Amino acid sequence: MTRPLRSLRNRLTLIFALIVTAAIGIVYFYVTPRLEDELVSQKLERLATDAQRQGDPMRDFVGHEAMQETLENTTNNAARFSNSEVTVLQVNPRDPSQLLRVADSDPGAAALADVQGIAEEAARTRNIVTGTAQTDVGRQALAAEPLIRNRRIHGVAVFAGSLDDVEANVELIRQRILVAGAIALAIAVLGGFLVARALTARIARLERAARKVAAGDFSNPIHADSDDELGQLAATFDDMQRQLARLDTARKQFIASASHELRTPIFSLGGFLELLEDEDLDEETRAQFLAQLRGQVARLRKLATELLDLSRLESGALELRPEPTDVGQLARDIAGEFTPAASAHSAELQVRAAPEPIEIECDPERVAQVMRILLDNALVHTPSGTTIVVSAAREDGHVTLEVADSGLGIRNQTMPHIFEPFFTSADGARGAGLGLAIARELAERMHGHLTVRSSPGATAFKLTLPG
Repeated sequence: MTRPLRSLRNRLTLIFALIVTAAIGIVYFYVTPRLEDELVSQKLERLATDAQRQGDPMRDFVGHEAMQETLENTTNNAARFSNSEVTVLQVNPRDPSQLLRVADSDPGAAALADVQGIAEEAARTRNIVTGTAQTDVGRQALAAEPLIRNRRIHGVAVFAGSLDDVEANVELIRQRILVAGAIALAIAVLGGFLVARALTARIARLERAARKVAAGDFSNPIHADSDDELGQLAATFDDMQRQLARLDTARKQFIASASHELRTPIFSLGGFLELLEDEDLDEETRAQFLAQLRGQVARLRKLATELLDLSRLESGALELRPEPTDVGQLARDIAGEFTPAASAHSAELQVRAAPEPIEIECDPERVAQVMRILLDNALVHTPSGTTIVVSAAREDGHVTLEVADSGLGIRNQTMPHIFEPFFTSADGARGAGLGLAIARELAERMHGHLTVRSSPGATAFKLTLPG
């Protein structure tokens, strides 16, 4: 059974839900308490301002028994103005450390014990003091204003305002946050589910296509349906599928061509062996058959070597061994190897290389292999009496090795295919058509390139290597 969280769709939906839940939690547990503190702070500031403003008239009446009625009226007016309960405490003349309540705008609301502490602190510090207290009528905001006359503390006016409205507003905000959060969470889960389902549907389409490609079916192209990352992945996958299709076609053609090339000499060998079993065969004919057998064996050996080289090149298994090499001397040595073959072909073989060394860091054996392929190709595909020129030079920071001939040239329709494996021209020349394909692969492995230019009466293959 598949675990739910292994599904990308479920994980994306869960991530959306967790993000929204975290946001709601931050607002509920962090922002809301800070908002409540801010509202309480504002309430205390307003209450302190009212206490300072309304406390001034009281300092002239507190401590005078004859003005008790005026003090009570002033207290009631201050309470109405500030929309709070005002309690006036007088310093006891017999015990200055004791405060006595002498006026109260709302007796019974805030008990003396509720305001006693903040009043004593204001009397001690001779400054206005604010704070909150939990009373029998709920949580209260308190502001205590010392009543100073002639530099003496005669009493303290305590302004008390209920914080029920603040708590009610904060509670309402909390409820709204929870409701809005629940709606947002539902929308996020639904949206996350829909988005994740759309994404997983596109991914599933790529997965189905990948399985078909793995099974060898390249017939279903994947069209990019958007410009986002998945669209770019689909385009890349489609390009990969086209390349794999071309490689698969080339592989099948390679196998078919290799089978054909191998079958021909094998059938020839079988036929010659049957002929050689004839006891009445004369020695001269037998010698001719044996020479042809040796030729077919040599052809098989060359074909097997070329197939192995091409396979190692395409798989990247061929190891290069670079070392300082004089390519001018290398060109002269390789040309010397082909002198007998050129004489047999009645061809004139020339070497054009500067007498001073042309040294580069390269694998001399692989460079020599490319040169042998090009020289053999020139001798095979040109008529007798052709001039073949091997040259080595340094040009624009590179080293070039060129094999040019004055043969018939390469036809235009043939030119695009000469470096393809098993491609042979229609001139009836021997060979499996692997030499130039191997030469091109070797050139690219050595970070160089092999080019050709041809016209009637002139063909030149040039190997360019980094200097």
